[in-house]
Amino acid sequence: MPTNYLIAVLATILIFPQLSGAQPIPAGDPDHPGRSIYEASCAICHGNSQFPRAHAFDTLRSMSAGNLTFALREGTMRSQGELLSDEELVSVVSYLAVDGDESNWVASFLCEPNRLNVSVDGPVGFSRVGIDSNNSRHISATDFGLDIEDLSNLELAWAVGFPQTSGLRAAPVIAGSTIFYAVTDLNTVFALDVASGCSKWSYESQTPLRSSLLFDRIDGNGVLIFGDSAGLIHVLDANSGSPVWVESAQASDNQGMITGSPTVHDGKIIVPISGSGILAGGNPRFECCENHGAITALALSTGDVIWEYHTMPSAAYNGQVSSLGVNQKGPSGAPIWSTPTVDSDRNQIYVTTGENTSHPTTMTSDAIIAIDLDTGEENWVFQALPNDMWHFGCLSAGEPGPNCILLDDTNSRDFDFGGSAVLLEGGERDILLAGQKSGDLWAIDPASGQLIWNQKIGEGTPFGGNHWGIATNNELVFLPISDANSFTQNLDAAVPGVYAFDTESGELIWSFLIEPDCGSHRSEHIQNCNSIYGLSATPLSIGDALVVGSLDGRLFILESDAGELMFEFDTAVDFETANGIAATGGAIDAHSIAAGAGMLFIGSGYGQFNQTPGNVLLAFKPRAKD
Repeated sequence: MPTNYLIAVLATILIFPQLSGAQPIPAGDPDHPGRSIYEASCAICHGNSQFPRAHAFDTLRSMSAGNLTFALREGTMRSQGELLSDEELVSVVSYLAVDGDESNWVASFLCEPNRLNVSVDGPVGFSRVGIDSNNSRHISATDFGLDIEDLSNLELAWAVGFPQTSGLRAAPVIAGSTIFYAVTDLNTVFALDVASGCSKWSYESQTPLRSSLLFDRIDGNGVLIFGDSAGLIHVLDANSGSPVWVESAQASDNQGMITGSPTVHDGKIIVPISGSGILAGGNPRFECCENHGAITALALSTGDVIWEYHTMPSAAYNGQVSSLGVNQKGPSGAPIWSTPTVDSDRNQIYVTTGENTSHPTTMTSDAIIAIDLDTGEENWVFQALPNDMWHFGCLSAGEPGPNCILLDDTNSRDFDFGGSAVLLEGGERDILLAGQKSGDLWAIDPASGQLIWNQKIGEGTPFGGNHWGIATNNELVFLPISDANSFTQNLDAAVPGVYAFDTESGELIWSFLIEPDCGSHRSEHIQNCNSIYGLSATPLSIGDALVVGSLDGRLFILESDAGELMFEFDTAVDFETANGIAATGGAIDAHSIAAGAGMLFIGSGYGQFNQTPGNVLLAFKPRAKD
């Protein structure tokens, strides 16, 4: 093993003495040569509750060799992977990677000839993760064929399982008789039959996928648009799954991945770039940190770059030196995890950002930013929390790592905006709303960026507060709160649930609180059942109802006006699937709630952050009326 790698590992152990409580290595092939590499270099974080961002061993074992290799060579674990020789990397990937070839199950999953047709000629209601360009996450019950009576009386129509999958994170596109669905762990987009769940076509990316899908048209032809971990934008023909073009959306002098879904306006694809050094900062030998958030605008028809916006200048050596003598770089961070929001009247977009990952901190971190649609120039910035510098080396428990340099004014809270801003138009005044991981809900004047009102629920943590966003039906704005999770120091102070506020005044109208449910099988199946059970996934408003999902796998449907519970379903169980793949549900997180064609779709399972993995897409339909 390389000497510099051993130094890094030993430094990590010395700097993080609390890691002595790391869990034992789970069962695996004891004779595999990659096991010793995993024990020496990976188990320090993976399987340790002090590092909830690090996948558990069982989650790693569900990943493909291609995705593991990409993570270590080009992706989020690149700085750690650079310390491995090629032989060591191949060996540890071989030890971890799930066995099997998915090609056989994909072929056997194809629809019968009479169900293979894909048609997107008509209106497409669920065309993007935010539902509309305002990112309201509200759909009409009439247009989508699901009224409040239907939503209070659902039954499972079908379940589809996916191999080599530990989590489902992306929102689909639903058009006619087809749901287009990205299984990011498989790097594959499927066109599934709404009625049965069979596959009409599939497209496999050569790089790991992350973002939700977006539907638009080029010269009248329907296309699907999405991004990946390498910063590429893929544009597919929706009818066939054939690529129209694949081009890099990376901003110049910067590297990042595409987590938030792109949006389209006036012939431009607006792409959020979540460049950051969150994981790399945990490597004590890394010159922390370099990358930052950005927006690029590409021509819809060709992928040519029109303009780009950076949340800060390029990083340079900042004069700081870590306790191990490693020179530091900055500024960095302020990644953009979310989908941009379009304001055509003001000719601008709104983006939300995360924390800085090194010094000097910038005004653009933990912020809402307005950007000119034509030029990419910054119009205004509203910063919710200044001086929030955080990365993997800044642990909430124990001493910070050598790259975590905390100045007198450093907050180090990791209080991102993980979800999109929502633009409300047509009321007494236009309002821009956004939820933050601090537990704050902000109402901003979209013309000036000035604060209108603010509400705060709970204390906030790096995984919520509000993690992946909010929804609104115009009169009320719905704020899901996660709170209870691996970073919560005081569970008695946690207030997980969903909170409804009046959009004009900010007055709290009702709340629906979540309690842990660890009875029956759940205590065995749900990881950290008593502490990880809040609401993190982006909610969905359907007519007079609100759909939310919990981190312990429960689906709740509430009446919007008063928060009354109408329907509940436990997705954290084993399912018999339409495609014969063994499937189980887990945490409901990210953008896993969608609806269309008179049905509700839930992706169950999310293996990150010490949460419960799963691999099943569930389709619900209204029960037949007597």
